[in-house]
Amino acid sequence: MQLLAEVEHLKPAFMKGIDNHFTELVDGLVSKLALLESSPSAFPSMGSEKDGRKNKGLRSPSEHGKVFVVRRSLLDDLFEVEHIRTIYHIFIAFLILFILSTFVVDFLDEGRLVLEFDLLVYAFGKFSVVAPTCLWMILSTLAIPYGLFCKWAQSYHNSSHKTILSLFFGMLFMLFQTIGLGLGPAYVTLAYDLPPASRFIVILEQVRLIMKGHSFIRENVPRILSSSPSKTNSVQVPRLSQYLYFLFAPTLIYRDEYPRTSTRRWSYVATKFAQVLGSLFYVYYILMRLCIPIYRNYSREPFNTRGLVLCIFNSILPGVLMLFLVFFAFLHCWLNAFAEMLRFGDRMFYKDWWNSTSYANYYRTWNVVVHDWLYYYAYRDFLWFFGNKFRSAGMLCVFAISAAVHEYILIICFGFFYPVMFCLFMFFGMIFNFLINDQRKGSIWNVIMWTSLFLGQGIIVCLYSQEWYARMYCPLQNPTFLDNMKPRSWTCHAKI
Repeated sequence: MQLLAEVEHLKPAFMKGIDNHFTELVDGLVSKLALLESSPSAFPSMGSEKDGRKNKGLRSPSEHGKVFVVRRSLLDDLFEVEHIRTIYHIFIAFLILFILSTFVVDFLDEGRLVLEFDLLVYAFGKFSVVAPTCLWMILSTLAIPYGLFCKWAQSYHNSSHKTILSLFFGMLFMLFQTIGLGLGPAYVTLAYDLPPASRFIVILEQVRLIMKGHSFIRENVPRILSSSPSKTNSVQVPRLSQYLYFLFAPTLIYRDEYPRTSTRRWSYVATKFAQVLGSLFYVYYILMRLCIPIYRNYSREPFNTRGLVLCIFNSILPGVLMLFLVFFAFLHCWLNAFAEMLRFGDRMFYKDWWNSTSYANYYRTWNVVVHDWLYYYAYRDFLWFFGNKFRSAGMLCVFAISAAVHEYILIICFGFFYPVMFCLFMFFGMIFNFLINDQRKGSIWNVIMWTSLFLGQGIIVCLYSQEWYARMYCPLQNPTFLDNMKPRSWTCHAKI
């Protein structure tokens, strides 16, 4: 017993020493990688001003970008620890209590058990429109970008007007991205008046395929541009099967080949899809028990500061729960299920964002899949074009793109313009990114990060919910463009 006591006494110091040593090792590796990335030898096409002018049309080749390796998702490793798995069990217990609470309230109010899911049926309605739209987007993204690239690659070196040829095919690709994948699905969601969840499915698939198409062209065009005319035949155009695999792989960075696992675990796939379904019902019960009864009453009262503050703080709990569920259901379960079916080896779809002491680190670790696309195709390409002196401008550009896309998704899916997400993301998010940066260390900064994140979730859930019910209770006859741009919840209160 004395020996065990001594071991327990020494364990914290021992673990702290290991943690410090590991941190120093990782920081050293990161510094070396950053040095290699910024060295001129890593980008030979930009070695001199003369070569830079000569190869102005080229970009850094894909081998200098993201490196894929076989690795598991962080939660899969953490859930093997009994203490962490208990947290997962606590969330399941909360779901059981939500279900029991709903049954008890329905039994007391109705005198019977009411097993109706009207909200789910409404939210995912009109599947006969959603399925063909998604299928059309996938097939068109498979055929058109690949066909345009192959046609351009075969004609480029034999053409006497390379610039005109490239501009022509580039314009065709941009027309497909903006009209075929951009305006087309958005028109379908509005013309057929799809319900919110169905709109989210269509619009998120639209954004995903636009990013996939850009990555495929962006990674393969430098191969053709950098090859000499005498070696054109040695340039291998990606096979259609490789591009098809990429369209369904859980990554937005194109590679001809990815590291693969040796087997598929269908039981693992079934478990992940079951967890996605469980998370969906979890969100349903949160809306039914914590959101709808409150926001329906808030929207029937005049808009004032007191009601707004109460609404925001009452929205923090459901907002945070839905944040966790979206992360777990999509970034962990959904992506891991597709990775397992495709034997996709690199499962680092997120990092330990919950340990972040800065917003800069949180943005890098929350959604690694999207962050990689923004980093390599927005930030890095911006610096390649304008130079490393404009890093702040490049970061601002990335924030603007991300904020605009998030706001576009919410505008189409909710059916109204209320730029809450854009303002929080573009202004407060950017300010916090510079103020609460990577130099901030210590537990207090993690507490500050979580506090501001919780408050932001409460603001988003509260304001969008109020606007949703205001549009429902106070419809306008023949509204003008300015009427649709004004927040309805500021001026509307329905008569009870």
